[in-house]
Amino acid sequence: MTKTLLRTAAFATISGLATIGLAQGAAAQESTNRVAAETDWSVFVEESPRACWGVTSPKETVNTRDGRVVTVRRGDILLFVSYRPDQDVAGEISFTGGYPFAPDSTVSVEVGTETFQLFTSGDWAWPASSEDDARLLEAFRRGAQAVIVGRSSRGTRTEDTFSLFGFTAAMEEAERRCR
Repeated sequence: MTKTLLRTAAFATISGLATIGLAQGAAAQESTNRVAAETDWSVFVEESPRACWGVTSPKETVNTRDGRVVTVRRGDILLFVSYRPDQDVAGEISFTGGYPFAPDSTVSVEVGTETFQLFTSGDWAWPASSEDDARLLEAFRRGAQAVIVGRSSRGTRTEDTFSLFGFTAAMEEAERRCR
């Protein structure tokens, strides 16, 4: 697991993922609380406040502008599922694309033949409701990969492919640890 992944995982926990005004200084902190690795997913736990999450990075990333592949600089690209029992959060999905999303844009998530939409704020994207989280979690459990497509504020189309191998075991572990 790279230090970047660890740093971002800690940042996500500290900021509570759903908080729109993400704290500036938290990104520099690192989490060393990885408790499990399930194929392509890792599980982390923090004790105060109690939080557990699974996280993965993409297996493939393609960036295009005007239909042509381009090289761009992006920050951490991560897909999370979080459990925060003190806030009654169980299975909250979030995605950070490593860049600010275009204003008023959405991010699409394709799993098999199903497509889901996430709303965006800054560098982050989430399903609109806990019901949408539940539908996407179920698709992740059945699927082999998730393809997430977003658009940056500069107009770059990003397509990130995430493996779902180990997803179910990682989520069972995260959920068990945050009961």
